[in-house]
Amino acid sequence: MTIEQLRATYEATPFRPFVLHLADGREVPVHSREFISPAPSGRTIVIWQPNDSMNIIDLLVVTDLEFKAAANGTRKGRKR
Repeated sequence: MTIEQLRATYEATPFRPFVLHLADGREVPVHSREFISPAPSGRTIVIWQPNDSMNIIDLLVVTDLEFKAAANGTRKGRKR
């Protein structure tokens, strides 16, 4: 994954929470854009979690970015 791809997801309006899948099998959730801190070089990011823990991630080991469906099975803004 490139910093440009992550930046496009970060800047999307509205922001959609997503999960980063890493080469070692871990999954790192990103709950809000305020929880992402990129390094100036753009190669490394810090993902903060709601409990104040953090993940330091080299973007070269990110294999996939997944948008999760809403917990209630609906999409935001969709009328039924």
